[in-house]
Amino acid sequence: MPARPGTACSGLAFEEFALNAALYVLVVLIWGTTWIALKWQLGVVPIPMSIAYRFGLAALILFAWLAWRGQLQRPRGRAALWVLGQALCLFCFNFVCFLKASALIQSGLVAVVFSSATLWNALLARLVHGRKLAPQVLAGGALGLGGLLLLFWPEISAHGASASTLQGLAWALGGTLCFSTGNLLSAALQRQGWKPAQTNAWGMLTGTLLLLSYCLLQGLPFTFEPGWRYASALLYLAIPGSVIGFTAYLTLVGRLGPERAAYSTVLFPVVALNASALFEGYRWTLPAVLGLACVMAGNVLVFRNKPLRGWWRRPSEEGRATA
Repeated sequence: MPARPGTACSGLAFEEFALNAALYVLVVLIWGTTWIALKWQLGVVPIPMSIAYRFGLAALILFAWLAWRGQLQRPRGRAALWVLGQALCLFCFNFVCFLKASALIQSGLVAVVFSSATLWNALLARLVHGRKLAPQVLAGGALGLGGLLLLFWPEISAHGASASTLQGLAWALGGTLCFSTGNLLSAALQRQGWKPAQTNAWGMLTGTLLLLSYCLLQGLPFTFEPGWRYASALLYLAIPGSVIGFTAYLTLVGRLGPERAAYSTVLFPVVALNASALFEGYRWTLPAVLGLACVMAGNVLVFRNKPLRGWWRRPSEEGRATA
């Protein structure tokens, strides 16, 4: 029996939706639980060295995976420069900024600042590529950020405008801008045909070498904390947090665009709150519940594409659908 017209198209659309939804949930769950692991890395080992340990281990795993799959290629020319930029933005400077921010202000406040990546991605895409700012992206991002302010209001109100607080906010904002810049570089590399796993492997290796070089120049001691908490945090950050999380997220960047993919940064602090309730005694309040509702409503707005359809499509497919 011949298939009905549009059946194959509907099947492809559902596959797109299912894959993007699975990647999205994976990113939210993994990165929503990495904030505690990041906090556990603060201590004896210098911050740049902890980041180098994380991405060095992740790079080894990715290189082994790519070699086994026969996909190990070295970027050349412009791609090599973009990989270097991605290394600096995603696997070096941004985590130095976030860990320094976490040492000065509470992790929840860092998460609030990082959640602004949705808006920064949209603004940078506008500045760099001239991409039109979709009103629903800005409205949904603003609503989501408003919800996060309610979620974290007790932490925010507990901080005075001290010098350390302002420094922590500056570090967190710097890390967020680095992250958003790295998103655009990854999208450009994917348009050239490079897969996220390939660019991540070289980017993580480059970031590791840069961080280790910095440690040598600064005369920082090469130490390792043998306790179970530091070691388990390192393994979690390297494998789920870096190998799986970054590959899944940057795949979403290529499929949905930086603006829509970055909305996961608004959602994963909600997961972080539940993890905090489990490990740090966080208590849900009425403002927190209202904030969660705002975040969910913002999610719907960001993914709305005129008559609430097509958010799972790639940007190029949307253009063909409306042509």
